[in-house]
Amino acid sequence: MPPAKKRARTYDPVKIRAAVFGQLGHVQDAVRGLSAEQLALPTRLGAWTVRELVAHIGMAVTAIGRALDLPEPAKPDAVLLDWPFATAVNSAAIDEFTRGVVHDHPDLDAYLADVADTLEEQLDTHPGTRLLRTNAGALPLADYLVTRVVELVVHTDDLNAAVPGLDVPQDRQALAACTRLLADALAVKAPGGSTEVRIPPYAVVQCVEGLRHTRGTPPNVVETDPLTWIRLATGRLEWKRALEEAEVRASGERADLGGLLPLMS
Repeated sequence: MPPAKKRARTYDPVKIRAAVFGQLGHVQDAVRGLSAEQLALPTRLGAWTVRELVAHIGMAVTAIGRALDLPEPAKPDAVLLDWPFATAVNSAAIDEFTRGVVHDHPDLDAYLADVADTLEEQLDTHPGTRLLRTNAGALPLADYLVTRVVELVVHTDDLNAAVPGLDVPQDRQALAACTRLLADALAVKAPGGSTEVRIPPYAVVQCVEGLRHTRGTPPNVVETDPLTWIRLATGRLEWKRALEEAEVRASGERADLGGLLPLMS
């Protein structure tokens, strides 16, 4: 995927910071109440159990610290919308790192508390303009924090799917930012104005080449809810199944997004 040419929308850094801590707090509350049997349950992420998934959620946040430990890049060479297309990394290395965290931190509650405390100190110390070397390129800390929101929202949904009866809340600001970033990523992947994708109440984007719609009801419309959209965009849900189960509504000859999804994995 070439560098994103579409300029990313602006995210309020104060709200994004609150979203990260809000969503991380919801995960902490949920993990505190999980039994050993629940932590051993399988997840939809390959061979990972809930224990590995929780460790990975913490890892997504500690990635900030690992990036801060590296020399600061001389200049930015990426934009926020490059990130969703740069997430296909070495899965074997991620799995090994995750299992190392599980081995080193058997008390996941204490681990997540330390993650939260360390992050607060890091964000208080470093300005949002501080550049970080990420898998997408050199990004400001404020932008990279938006990507951590996406990781938290996506993996909170994985956690809810893995543990029967668990209903970890999604922070509203976190869910909004995740929805918007992934919607904008679709517009980057399939630029155009023939199809309108609606994800109320957070996002509306135009995409797919063809005749641009300017007024009235668009001829090609896709509409779904935020979590369904996030599952589609990250490969947790197939387009065909979403249509069959009426989780997404699509009308018009250019409303089939199946060939464009997922956007990240």
